[in-house]
Amino acid sequence: MWRISDPELQRRRRRVLEEASRRGAAAFVAYSPTSIFYLTNFHFIPTERPIALVLEESGRCGLLVPRLEREHAQMAARVDEVRDYPEYPGDVHPMEHLARWLRDRGLARAHLLAEAAGYASAWGYQGPPLAELLPDARITVDTRLIERHRMVKSAEEIALIRESCRWAGRAHRLLQEYAAAGASEVAISHRASHEATMAMLQACGEARPVVPPSAHAGFRGQVGPNSALPHAVTINAVLRPGDVLVTGATAHVGGYCSELERTMFVGEPSPEQARFFRHMVALQEVAFAAIKPGVPCAAVDREVRRYYDEHGLWPYWRHHVGHNIGLLGHEAPFLDVGDETVIEPGMLFTVEPGLYVPGMGGFRHSDTVLVTDQGIEILTDYPRDLESLICG
Repeated sequence: MWRISDPELQRRRRRVLEEASRRGAAAFVAYSPTSIFYLTNFHFIPTERPIALVLEESGRCGLLVPRLEREHAQMAARVDEVRDYPEYPGDVHPMEHLARWLRDRGLARAHLLAEAAGYASAWGYQGPPLAELLPDARITVDTRLIERHRMVKSAEEIALIRESCRWAGRAHRLLQEYAAAGASEVAISHRASHEATMAMLQACGEARPVVPPSAHAGFRGQVGPNSALPHAVTINAVLRPGDVLVTGATAHVGGYCSELERTMFVGEPSPEQARFFRHMVALQEVAFAAIKPGVPCAAVDREVRRYYDEHGLWPYWRHHVGHNIGLLGHEAPFLDVGDETVIEPGMLFTVEPGLYVPGMGGFRHSDTVLVTDQGIEILTDYPRDLESLICG
């Protein structure tokens, strides 16, 4: 339950190689830590030091890593070879080490499929594209190849996300239990997140997860009028009677995450707060009903927008209905009028249309749902009704 299996990794690599073969490529090169984890189970701290994966048409998979990661990669990565270079920038640039490796593998004149022209990092990295170092190679860049493969989840991925939803719910229950007037959002969040994470670690037992399990629940500054900012940041607000609270909870299980968000109240809500809450729940119900296999993502957002039209709610609209989720908190495709991706069974989405009323607060539930052959299964298990979401 805490990692993707080796057979699943092999299936992923075969899918990549099948696509590379259809396009006449002899190897696939990846630099993204998310893509490398997806294909190898190697979880690492990305910095200015390039790490590159090379997956050859034979199925051979190797990693180029900085010297400081060699033993780590040899221990954790499910690959056939680990090569290392001394340091960045070093006497020889790491991208030159990658080019030398590809020459050694007989790929200097080959057609290479790559997820980027070269390594990139915001940590001070500078370096040449791979094509500059292998002028005789034909390099085709496809930035979304692995992203497309991650859109539909496997049974193993779904199992990990189900487990994430379970622990996110536990963290959120603690958050609601500790939420009371006079308490600070930071203290409540730290207490709930710590207790839930320690319970996860105890459940993990002797297992060696590829990514440390953790659970988090908090408010992220969405307390009182500040909750009208959809992506507020923590301000160490103190909860007060009458506050609208917008919460968020997740848990990391085997590298995968989920999303659970609720609108709560400190004490009884006012009639206006209750009115916006009811509209918010209705918006989410519209979205739930619209998500079906064979339907474009854009159609879901259009159905929700129709409710905004009918009830005059556009002044309180701020964002689309939701997004895919898995290894990253936000993944493609998006439940947005600009995304015509056809929904398929095995996709997961957050469903979170919201209303944001300046001076009063925000109103947003978010649930993680799995697309099935018939419609959806809601994976997050937490009350959605107003009475259940009133705090002391």
